[in-house]
Amino acid sequence: MTMTLQQISDRLELQDLVTRYSHIIDQGDYDDLIDIFTRDAWIDYTAMGGVKGNLEDVVSFLKKVMPGFSNTQHMVSNYMFDISGDEATGRVMCFNPMERSVEGEEKPVFFLGFWYVDEYCRTSSGWRIKKRIEEKSYHFTP
Repeated sequence: MTMTLQQISDRLELQDLVTRYSHIIDQGDYDDLIDIFTRDAWIDYTAMGGVKGNLEDVVSFLKKVMPGFSNTQHMVSNYMFDISGDEATGRVMCFNPMERSVEGEEKPVFFLGFWYVDEYCRTSSGWRIKKRIEEKSYHFTP
């Protein structure tokens, strides 16, 4: 399949958007998610034990829960995008090891595997996620 320069650009911009999301989460810069999601975004983390709601609800949840983890990595891959003009859908694999913050004890690490099932739209500021649902694959605690 031959792609136009616009199609290549759109795919690279969407891939960058998803990667920037992961960096924001792992750095704890949750307020920066405003640059990743649309203002009316709907986010559903319930498949992996989180919350669902609008961006404000999710940022509040992340600020409350994520300090319980001393280290996290959201490694994304296997990007699948279906782009139609200024709208797109995506399915992106995520491998997410997380180390619990346990004062004075060994810090246990558990592993999550899931997909982000997304809807995107192009805005005047570039591509943004307007809907994100986590779809569970596995959860491993050694």
